[in-house]
Amino acid sequence: MLWLELILALFTILIAAEIFVNALEHLGEKLHISEGVTGSLFAAVGTALPETMVPLLAIFAGTSNASVNDEIGVGAILGAPLMLSTLSLSLLSVASLRKRGVSGAYLAEPTGLKRDMNFFLIAFGLACIAMFVPHTSQGIRYVFSFVMVAIYAAYVLLTLRASAALVEQGHGTAAAKTMLLNKIGLPVNLYTILLQMLLGLGLLVAGSEGFIHGIQQAAPILGISALILSLLVVPIATELPEKINSILWIRADKDTLAFGNITGALVFQGTLLPAIGIGLTPWTPQPAVLSGVAVTLIAIFWLRLLLARGTLRIWYLWVNGLLYLAYLGFTLLR
Repeated sequence: MLWLELILALFTILIAAEIFVNALEHLGEKLHISEGVTGSLFAAVGTALPETMVPLLAIFAGTSNASVNDEIGVGAILGAPLMLSTLSLSLLSVASLRKRGVSGAYLAEPTGLKRDMNFFLIAFGLACIAMFVPHTSQGIRYVFSFVMVAIYAAYVLLTLRASAALVEQGHGTAAAKTMLLNKIGLPVNLYTILLQMLLGLGLLVAGSEGFIHGIQQAAPILGISALILSLLVVPIATELPEKINSILWIRADKDTLAFGNITGALVFQGTLLPAIGIGLTPWTPQPAVLSGVAVTLIAIFWLRLLLARGTLRIWYLWVNGLLYLAYLGFTLLR
């Protein structure tokens, strides 16, 4: 019964991702915005909302055990960027390997991708430094939290400001398929696009909830602690299925949307959620936490360095997958 629930949840997520992506492309086309804005802001934030609720609920409305709530909150906050920077990106290489080959290239618009990575590296680096600020210096921790929020605000402003020029350069969002609701007779306008987006997002939430429930039932069988559960299992249950959007886009040769969906989510979850964690949880450099942060920063720095040197190749993302496996082995075997 448990496996049937997981399969049904994944099937729901697959359908939801197709509905959401289809509506999102029509929204970007309707608003005449760049693929960078569509992927890095709209898609990234929209699909990140369900899993964002996990740490927030754990911190503000969790169990009666405060230490467990803190472990789940911190683990979920840091686990999502870890999974996005390693496993999610490596899956893009798997999805594009057959069509493009090992040495094939990604053609994502580079300025937006560089901006996403730069903002994330700065913000997540600050989140790492904040772990070493003593609990007695709560005022300093609040300053870190404020700076993290300000970084995301600046990121959104710069991303929106760059949109018009990118559209003129040919990087405008274009819908690849007819809108699904249009096939049943509804007109294509802003209201029906938003309706289809809400339908897709609702199915994403429902599918993710079912998947989370199944994973939570399976985790105790494996003897996993609350911290490890939230670092490794919860992000896979909440974040990874929704990044099917990126796989759909990469298979359709929409590289900017595919990468923006992941790197934009990295900025969102590497700024606003750590801001909450720094101010409201212990936020200490435990081995599993600190090593996860280090792997995340290394994974993104690796791609940022290669992007500065030229084109991103398919096999480059294999390194990100290996980093995830290395962290998995370190965490589970130590």
